[in-house]
Amino acid sequence: MTDSAETKREIERKYEAGAGTAVPDLTKVRGVAAVRDEGVTELDAVYYDTPDLRLAAGSLTLRRRTGGKDAGWHLKFPVATGIRDEIRAPLSESLPRSLAGLLRSRVRGRAVVPVVRLRSSRDVRHLTAENGTLLAELSVDTVHAEHLPTGAEASWTEIEVELADDADEAVLDAVGKRLEKAGIHPSDAPSKLARALEETGARPAGGGEDGGNEDGGGEDGTRRAARQATCGEGTAGHAVLAYVREQIDALVALDPAVRRDLPDAVHQMRVASRRLRSAFKTYRKVLDRDVTDPLGEELKWLGGELGQARDLQVLDARLRASLDALPDELVVGPVRERLRTWSTGEGGASRSRILDALDSARHLALLDRLDALLADPPLLPGAGRKAKKALPKAVLRDYRRLADRVERALDMEPGHDRDLALHEARKAAKRARYAGEAAVPTLGKPAKRFAKRMKAVQSCLGDHQDSVVARAALLDLAARAHAAGESAFTWGVLHGREEALAARREQELPALWKRASAPEIRAALSH
Repeated sequence: MTDSAETKREIERKYEAGAGTAVPDLTKVRGVAAVRDEGVTELDAVYYDTPDLRLAAGSLTLRRRTGGKDAGWHLKFPVATGIRDEIRAPLSESLPRSLAGLLRSRVRGRAVVPVVRLRSSRDVRHLTAENGTLLAELSVDTVHAEHLPTGAEASWTEIEVELADDADEAVLDAVGKRLEKAGIHPSDAPSKLARALEETGARPAGGGEDGGNEDGGGEDGTRRAARQATCGEGTAGHAVLAYVREQIDALVALDPAVRRDLPDAVHQMRVASRRLRSAFKTYRKVLDRDVTDPLGEELKWLGGELGQARDLQVLDARLRASLDALPDELVVGPVRERLRTWSTGEGGASRSRILDALDSARHLALLDRLDALLADPPLLPGAGRKAKKALPKAVLRDYRRLADRVERALDMEPGHDRDLALHEARKAAKRARYAGEAAVPTLGKPAKRFAKRMKAVQSCLGDHQDSVVARAALLDLAARAHAAGESAFTWGVLHGREEALAARREQELPALWKRASAPEIRAALSH
């Protein structure tokens, strides 16, 4: 990406204001010493979206605005109620590439076009503390909206209070109380765009593919209607599809987070892909594997592309923590410098690999196929069964698969083959955990308790596998150090510590498994 962009965390509250609404004296708000009039600014913003409003359906806004101090392109992502991340790029005629990439998982190959124009007259006041520090900016906005495809128009007045950088959010609470006491109440609309679409009759119907004929006619529509009739609330199909939709939504939403390199985004996107693959396997009597197996292969590919970077993050953090825990006398030579060089080199390649995958036609095709699955789900007869009957059976099937793998590994002697067997058991524990988590909305506490026990087993086995991977990396680092004429002593010490840790995890596993496999844990799922 060649054009620059900056990100600002926007924390604000919106309030309804009728024509001529008077803002009360805000110097009576605790901490506000003065209210400074900053004058009126004229703003002209054009909001862009796909014709079917995919961005609005995901609560994203993209605009090109002139006027004011921050003219340019603005892309906003929801973070929490009243909190958004605003990514800004300089004013230009066309959409900057730095923003276009962040829209890719939503719009796919579709062009974004002008959908709404908002012209606002903004009367701005600054709320400052005794020492002159800016606490918040309050603006009274008189807005005129035009829905560009239809020409429908709407007008209103609203009040926005935006927290200043580094200010305490309690300021917004105090100002809000003062406004409400004066009869000025919070707005129902989350954004100006949402209100404009609502008042001009252009609300988004929701993102995603339609998966077939919009009128439901023809063979596909008939099949879809028949399937949906067996997939009502309380059925296995309804429960499984709700979970599948949640994971697909996560994949779409996390794409721009990964591109922005937000903390834990790669891990969360990889988890969503794994959960989705696991659901397809666990609930194979609900969803037709002729459809889901090929999707599972594509999700495996995506998880692999994400996994290289995530595994490196985990490994780097593990090695640094182990190194920091060593007494100084055991750290011989330029160990930290070598680890930093090794991690930087591996990390740069991993980051490029992820972005290439997200930009690929293969990734977009996967997202389209997942949308099509939701629009026309390949339901089997088992989808019509009661969820409280069907889901426990599926969860327990994954449990039995895990039990076979754990018991096989425990019967083996320590060594390479046992390490491989424990790794297979770890993957089975993860699948059993995900199966339990998917069943929580239907089965409640028993499923939650089951998932928690499976997670404990997974964590133990995961730490063991991380040790296996760490030891391989330590041998590589030792070889590189030796070749460069450096001491490999410290790498050997860390290797020995990892061996000891892995042995402890193997010793802990039998008791942990006994607790996780208690009969009452499984019995509770079916009652």
